[in-house]
Amino acid sequence: MYQCKEHYVYIMTNKNRTVLYIGVTSELGERVHKHFCGLWNGFAKKYNCHYLIYYEKFEYISDAIKREKQLKGWRREKKLTLITTKNPQLKFLNDEIQSL
Repeated sequence: MYQCKEHYVYIMTNKNRTVLYIGVTSELGERVHKHFCGLWNGFAKKYNCHYLIYYEKFEYISDAIKREKQLKGWRREKKLTLITTKNPQLKFLNDEIQSL
């Protein structure tokens, strides 16, 4: 039986939580692992964004991409307000999503 793939918009940060990186993927656990190990080149690697602090799940990739673009257009304060609605202490969620 065909199983629908889930898609995710996610937000990574650095150790001191001073940088926010927003991305989209259909393999959240694998992507977070790549960020953590420094295998994801570009902005996230340059600024050591190794820690997941927020994610949303979508059925359709088009919706995930639309949401990613929306979040990237927000000011930092608005992003932090969104993150803290689900993760008030800004805990690193890397270990919690490895089963996804």
